[in-house]
This record gives sequence, structure tokens and C-alpha cells, in this order.
Amino acid sequence: MTSHEQMEINRRRDRLLASIALTSGLGLMLALPFALRAGAEFFLPLTAALVVAIALVPLLEWLERHRLPSALAAFAAVIAFLVVANTALVLIVVPATDWFRILPQRLPQIQANLAPLIDLYSQLQRFVDETVRMLATGPVAGAQATAVEAPRSLLQFAATSAPSAIIQMVFALLIIYFFLAGWTRLRRRTINSRGSFDGAMAVARVIQNVVDATSAYVMTIATINLCLGLAVAIALWLIGMPSPWMWGGIVALLNFVPYFGPMMAAVLLALGGLMVFDDIWTALLPALLQVGFHLVESNVITPTILGRRLTMNPLLILVSLTFWGWVWGTPGALLGVPLLIIVQTVVAAAGTPDIAGFLFERGTLTVSPRKENADQEETDSLDG
Repeated sequence: MTSHEQMEINRRRDRLLASIALTSGLGLMLALPFALRAGAEFFLPLTAALVVAIALVPLLEWLERHRLPSALAAFAAVIAFLVVANTALVLIVVPATDWFRILPQRLPQIQANLAPLIDLYSQLQRFVDETVRMLATGPVAGAQATAVEAPRSLLQFAATSAPSAIIQMVFALLIIYFFLAGWTRLRRRTINSRGSFDGAMAVARVIQNVVDATSAYVMTIATINLCLGLAVAIALWLIGMPSPWMWGGIVALLNFVPYFGPMMAAVLLALGGLMVFDDIWTALLPALLQVGFHLVESNVITPTILGRRLTMNPLLILVSLTFWGWVWGTPGALLGVPLLIIVQTVVAAAGTPDIAGFLFERGTLTVSPRKENADQEETDSLDG
């Protein structure tokens, strides 16, 4: 068999294997979103727990460096997370429930505040009337009639939740604990299982990059959002807005969702201002303050702190937010950017398949070494 025939056989074999890989990959990509959406009760708490656990790894490693056993360090990290989550629940959910309860009573005031704008845009009058009537007689009014006491802690929230929610919460906490408790041993075992030193170093590098990128983003953005929420809360307190800490917490939480979160926070603050203040311009002041703080944060503070190391393509961010928001709703949107960071880090280490080369040129999903060598030999012969 000549070398040319052997090369042709190898090319056909590579193309067949690449076709199988491409078909399997496309089938998995098409089926995965529907599987994740149908199994949200399992996949959502699992994914959220893994993201939280990865973000807590630096804290775990810091505790272990101070000679704390892995199990005890993992328990301390979980307790720290629970303290933060419980604080957020008390600051946001409890006052928000009270605001939601009085919303039907404030609908006439909201309509009165909007009267000047309605006069300017008379064609919106019918839409506003229908919306107000729907809110006054719909689920909001029913919520007022059947008011339920807001949970005051995570324990009370779990006690008043559906059994499935309790199971998901416990499941997520156990995932976080066992992931952290076995993190050091799991990483060592994964690295040692490689057959070569280069393979072990590559695996170690990927694991460290995923942890560093995810934890750096989550912790840095959490700190920035906390400062943003604190600044908004102080500004709202100065202008006499009730429950300023609740509004600051809402701004901080929604700011984890790029683009859409700040817009939703501004809408909620505008609605809250219309419920409290009598003058429309004063009522819109809370939303204007939030927009001003957000513009400074997004255009000056965040780019300065994060720099280019964690800069991502805005198009990829929008696609990730849309995808995970469609799959899991609001929790999915909150997880969209951390999941995008994890996927980008793994793909950057593993390499991307050459789909264009498969479709239009070489017929394989990766650059063929034989093709590269042949091209190099031809170039050398021409140069000679």
C-alpha cells in the first residue's frame, strides 16, 4: 500500500470519527436545554450549589492553611454562607412582603402621581386604567386578603415552604459541604490520575483557573454590589424613602444580572417612589438615584477593579443570560455569568473544535498533524 493510499484511508477515518463527534455534540446541545429545564428541581440546586462551592474554595483553602481540618473548614464555610444568605433574607424579603401587602391600597396614589404624564399621553389612559383594575381585583388584591407572615430567617422560610423546596435547600447545602470537605482530596486524586506529568499539570492548571476566575468574579462583584446597595440605601434614607436597606439589598441582588437587573431595580424603585411620595418628580427621584449610581459603577468602578482579566464579550453575556433565564428563570439569570466564566475557562484550556475546517476544508474537527507536516515539507521544498 502506497503512502498516498494510506493517507487517504487515514483522512476518511478521521472524517468519519469527526462526523460522529459532530453529530453527537449537536444532538447533546439540542437535548441538554430541555433536559435541564425538565429536571430543574434536581439540576438547579445542584448547579447553584456547585457555583457557590467553587466561590467558597478560597475561603476553604485559607482556613486549611491555618491548620483547620478539611471537614471543619468546610463546615465553617457553609456557616458563613448561611449567615450571609439569612442576612439577605431578613433585609430584603421581610420588608418586601410588607410593601407587596400595601400595594393595592396605594394604587389610587400611584394613579394620581401619574396623572400629569397621563394627561400628556392621553392614549395611555385606557391601558393604565385596565392595568390598575386588573391589579386591584387580581392576585394582588387576593394577596392582601390572605396576608401571610413573612419569614424572619432561613429556618422559618424552610418551615413555611413546600416539602420540595426544603428538600432542594438541604440538598444544595449538603452538596456545598461535601464538595468543600473533599475538595483537596478530589483535586489531588484528579491530578495524580493523569498518566503523564504534562497531563497532570494541564489538569491542575484548568482546575485552578476555574476556581480563580469564578471565585474572583463572584467575590469581586459581590463586594461591588454590596457597596452599590449601601450607597443607594444611604441616598434613599437621606430623601426619606421607607425601608432603605431593603431597597439597597434589592439593588445589590439585581445587579448580579447584567443589563436587565439594573433596569428592573429602577422600575421597582420608581413604583416604590410612586407609592410613597405625592409629587411625581420626587417619586421618580429614587429610580434616578439608582440609575446614577449604576452608571458610575458600571462605567468607572467595575472596569477599574476587574480590569481586562475578567472582561467578557457582551454578546456572550446576553446569550448566557437569555439561555439560563429561559431554562431556570430568575435563578438561572443569576447563575448565567458564573456559568459562562466556568465554560469559557474550560473551553480555553481544552481548545475549541475547528468546525469551519470540518465543513469546508480538512474534514476533521481538529488541525491534522499530518496536514501540517505535509504543508511544512512542501514549503521547505519550495524554499530549497
